[in-house]
Amino acid sequence: MYLPVLLTITLLFSSAYASVNDFCVADMQQPDTPSGFPCKKVTSLTEKDFAYSGLGVAGNTTNIISAAVTPAFVAQFPAVNGLGISMARLDLAKGGVIPMHTHPGASEVLVVIKGTICAGFISSANTVYFKTLFKGDIMVFPQGLLHFQINSDDGPSLAFVSFSSANPGLQILDYALFGNELPTELVTKTTFLDPAVVKKLKSVLGGSG
Repeated sequence: MYLPVLLTITLLFSSAYASVNDFCVADMQQPDTPSGFPCKKVTSLTEKDFAYSGLGVAGNTTNIISAAVTPAFVAQFPAVNGLGISMARLDLAKGGVIPMHTHPGASEVLVVIKGTICAGFISSANTVYFKTLFKGDIMVFPQGLLHFQINSDDGPSLAFVSFSSANPGLQILDYALFGNELPTELVTKTTFLDPAVVKKLKSVLGGSG
């Protein structure tokens, strides 16, 4: 009497577990969708698909911000597709800064590996939270909030960050205001900055108008 029932339950569970996708390595040849990239065929995967060495190389900090961000998002590391995680490496030369920016799609956790970093964020109530972080310290930046990192060490600093999304998105405040074609008159009215300052920042950041 009980044997058929147990057999039925076993078959149901076996069928359910067989249909579970353990992972979904992104097929980057296919278009992205709101739920992520389509999966590569499991039969085509090897252990190499689940490892990434890109964060082992320091980024080029010879630029206007004296800093570099090396991402391991789904575009660089397709294995994180659908897992709700990703990482990045932050290299900051002396005086380097990651300007005020936001990640619309993810919260972030930063851990300092080398040097000293002043990091902070601004809440939606315009309350500022910032702290000087040392080797081994971590700090969280809630999703969508403006935040920054500044190297406050006498030498280079290094940090790694993790995100709660395979594609956290990025908007840098300076470029949003001055790195596009938004007319100087509108920027001036909405920021209360002097037109000469706006034009100077546009010229530095590649904006026009």
